[in-house]
Amino acid sequence: MKTIATLIALTFAFAVAGCNTMAGAGKDVQKAGEKLEDAAKKK
Repeated sequence: MKTIATLIALTFAFAVAGCNTMAGAGKDVQKAGEKLEDAAKKK
C-alpha cells in the first residue's frame, strides 16, 4: 500500500513540475513573439 501511495505522490510531483516548466516555456515564447511583432511594426 505504501508503494502505491509513493508512486502516486511522485507522479503528482512530476506532473506539477512539468506544468510549471511548460508555463515558463510558454512565457518565454510569448515574449519572443512580442519582440518579433515589435520589430515588424517598426519596419
